Amino acid sequence: MVRERLSQFPQDTSPDLHADSANGRCPPLESGDHLARPEFERRYAAASHIKKAELIEGVVYVASPLRFAPHAELHSRLVTWLGTYVAFTPETRSGIEPTVRLDGDNEPQPDIVLLLNEAVGGRARLTEDGYLEGIPELVVEIAASSAAIDTGSKKQSYRRNGILEYIVWQSYENQLDWFHWVEGEYQLFLADADGIIRSQAFPGLWLDVKAVLSNQMRQVLAVLQMGLDSPAHTAFVEQLQQKRDRPLK
Repeated sequence: MVRERLSQFPQDTSPDLHADSANGRCPPLESGDHLARPEFERRYAAASHIKKAELIEGVVYVASPLRFAPHAELHSRLVTWLGTYVAFTPETRSGIEPTVRLDGDNEPQPDIVLLLNEAVGGRARLTEDGYLEGIPELVVEIAASSAAIDTGSKKQSYRRNGILEYIVWQSYENQLDWFHWVEGEYQLFLADADGIIRSQAFPGLWLDVKAVLSNQMRQVLAVLQMGLDSPAHTAFVEQLQQKRDRPLK
């Protein structure tokens, strides 16, 4: 979690801010603040009472406490789905609510990320202090009270940075949208006649949308298994293994 970054963040060395820190007067971190990323990190690290805050397009958003039904339970379903995919797909990794240093104006904490290892062409890397910097291949957001942000400015920042796929589940509407990046724009994936969406960035990552929305997780995992057994997934795994054995220059 971000809290442990207190001793790790580079501190702002401008005279006024340094004096504030020395006297215990670090400005509070509040929703609506317009900050650059270093100052956001400094205030966030000093705000021990804040459990989650994000910097989106230079604006601070402090998260509300999370409710079980509209957020945590849905989060668990997608974690189970993606975690199963990672278990059968070498050189992929997933994580829950990682801090992502995306660019100078954006430091989100997506609900889930799925990424390729840097050794096989992944565009996100682990920093020396253990955080993600760069561009995960797939990002997931559960949008309850945060729906306006997740479908607005956050989606815009993900698109502009070239995140290949973005899943946003609007819990109150019980609607799941899966976008993919095409020539600088997000286009909506459409389910096939069987109600299945198939990832392009991660072959074999198949999702039965109706099943996940209605909490039929046995069906969700059965469809995912079909994807994992597909020729496309087999070829993808072979490609990843070849890239791993032949490091990128």
